[in-house]
Amino acid sequence: MDKEFRHYDTADYLKTDEDIVAYLEACAEENDPALMAYALGTIARARNMSQLARDTGLTREGLYKALSGDGNPSLATVMKVAHALGLQVTFRQMA
Repeated sequence: MDKEFRHYDTADYLKTDEDIVAYLEACAEENDPALMAYALGTIARARNMSQLARDTGLTREGLYKALSGDGNPSLATVMKVAHALGLQVTFRQMA
C-alpha cells in the first residue's frame, strides 16, 4: 500500500496569535539569530508574505532572503517585520 506524504511546513500550524507567540518563544530559547530570522520568515509565510512586503516597504524577494535563516537581516529589518506582524521586540533579564 502506497502512502502519500506532504512536506511539513510550520507555517501551516501557526493559526492564532497565541500559536505565533509560543513558536517565537520556543525559538528564542535556542539563542540563535539565524533561527529567529527563520522563525519570522515562517510567521510571515503564515500571515501572507506579499502583504508583509507592502506593509514594510521591502520587496517580497528581499524578505524571503533576509528571513530564510541564511540571511542576515539588520535589527531595523527585524523590528520593521515584527511591527508589521503585530509583534513587539522586547528584552528582559535572564533568569
